Amino acid sequence: MTEQNDLYRASGVDIDAGNEAVSRIKPHVKRTLRKEVLGSLGGFGGGFLFDKDRYQDPVLVSGTDGVGTKLKLAFALDRHDTIGIDAVAMCVNDILAMGAEPLFFLDYFATGHLSPFVMEQVVKGIADGCVQAGAALIGGETAEMPGMYSEGEYDIAGFAVGVVERSRMIDGSRVQDGDVLIGLPSSGVHSNGFSLVRKLLTDADVAYTDRVPMLSGPVGETLLTPTCIYVKTVQNLLGKFDIRGMAHITGGGLIENVPRVLPVGSGCVIDPSAWSLPPVFSYLMSLAQIPPETLYRTFNMGIGFVLIVPPEQADAVLDALSGMDEQAYRIGHVVAGQSGVTLLEGGERL
Repeated sequence: MTEQNDLYRASGVDIDAGNEAVSRIKPHVKRTLRKEVLGSLGGFGGGFLFDKDRYQDPVLVSGTDGVGTKLKLAFALDRHDTIGIDAVAMCVNDILAMGAEPLFFLDYFATGHLSPFVMEQVVKGIADGCVQAGAALIGGETAEMPGMYSEGEYDIAGFAVGVVERSRMIDGSRVQDGDVLIGLPSSGVHSNGFSLVRKLLTDADVAYTDRVPMLSGPVGETLLTPTCIYVKTVQNLLGKFDIRGMAHITGGGLIENVPRVLPVGSGCVIDPSAWSLPPVFSYLMSLAQIPPETLYRTFNMGIGFVLIVPPEQADAVLDALSGMDEQAYRIGHVVAGQSGVTLLEGGERL
């Protein structure tokens, strides 16, 4: 067996490193477990005992996503303990937008040469994200593929499954003229738009380790700030308020994501002056002249998640969020007979 392992190692795949990696990640996986989880890490599949007594007409909601070229910053800075949070956030925030409670998560980690330490750091981040979302990490795949990735690089993707009572599924079909848009702030760039971010920094000859007056830390560390996970905050609102639509603001920004949950024949007006622009966006804007439409179609611009509620409930929702020590903003409203997003500033269209 040792001879076979040596032969496989010579081809670029280290079975012993894989075993060490599994040993390292077990404590992190254990932190995420829920009582419904069956089996243990290392099986051919992850088991989850669905609590059918909690639901009359359950709908399973699934989502999958990756982190994109934000990974390039993790490689450059050799910082791998937060990128897994991003992978979880991109998946669970998506299924949350349909009203679903995340139940479990699986990850896919692929690299050219497996470093048990790096993998442990990535999975630590995944476990941190799962704890934030209340989802169990019940399995995953580690693929060591020599020649597929540059030295020190890897890719990561995730898959989440959640559940919602069919009668409480949120798809935007009940959104009406005059409904209010409430924005939950982002922690920064999140996990979209990094191809543009990297170009802006390269063109301006800015290194990730540089410090600039507009940011509290090095440029790269600020940009690596993980994506917010909105699950527990929003779940505290569901059932208490008539939330008619929700949007996770990812690729496409506010301009493309909010209309995804508006009925045909409806648009919305959003006033960017209603919230404070995070310093990281002000800094990126200082590097080049970027048209407003490009900014709002590429970045979240400080709003990571949007709730759509009846106007008579808007103040109560904002008060409830404040009571949870969550900042939120009334950023706009729905307009019947209009399409897309109209951005205003000081009452004027951008």
